Amino acid sequence: MMMLVARFEVDGWDPRTVEGFDGDWVGVAALSKKFTEGLVGSSVAMFLASGEEGSRSYLAAERITGTTDDGRSGSVTVHHGAVEGKPDSAFGLVVPKSGSGDFADWSGSARIEHDETGAFFVFDLA
Repeated sequence: MMMLVARFEVDGWDPRTVEGFDGDWVGVAALSKKFTEGLVGSSVAMFLASGEEGSRSYLAAERITGTTDDGRSGSVTVHHGAVEGKPDSAFGLVVPKSGSGDFADWSGSARIEHDETGAFFVFDLA
């Protein structure tokens, strides 16, 4: 098992409308991130959220492309989610067989955490 910590910042947020999902009970957005540490690169994600302020829940499917600090590069898809205000609810996984390049064999968990300097993925790779 190998752990990788990848810091990022969200650098794009584009709300979307999905036919058949009218009303304010659900929101969808395309978002982009810039990865700055542990893995340098970018990602695009489809983000789905619902619920009230303070207790919203989200799900995301995200494609990450970049280079790790040890020089490996490629792309991989991650599915993740959490409930706002409940850090222990965070979950995620690397989608099996979704990787390319040096990430082709990646599998395992991928959850988002936060500290005083911002957000980061913690990957536990098998």
